[in-house]
Amino acid sequence: QVQLVESGGGLVQAGGSLRLSCAASGFTFSTYHTGWFRQAPGKEREFVARITQEGYSSYFADSVKGRFTISRDNARRTVNLQMNRLLPEDTAVYYCVADRSVRQISTTPDYWGQGTQVTVSS
Repeated sequence: QVQLVESGGGLVQAGGSLRLSCAASGFTFSTYHTGWFRQAPGKEREFVARITQEGYSSYFADSVKGRFTISRDNARRTVNLQMNRLLPEDTAVYYCVADRSVRQISTTPDYWGQGTQVTVSS
């Protein structure tokens, strides 16, 4: 059974940092691209970041570029999102995702976690 379990969300002041982690199980992690989406209250889910299977290439939404970084550890089956210089508009539920297609990972990924809440206060 595929599982993606996020952790690390919480409340932080604007300008602060948070590190989200995602633990994967139930599939061959090293053959999947992974990433993060988020959904703010009253808004649609949006792509945040993705990283390729071996971790050599990453891509970010313009709204987080230069502030967020993504990494993965295939041996530990984890993917992390380091969020720096957080803004109130980063407040959202953040979802870990996985897909075999590098195109689909940033649009309609096959696998989703349950999400973790990030709240940035002004």
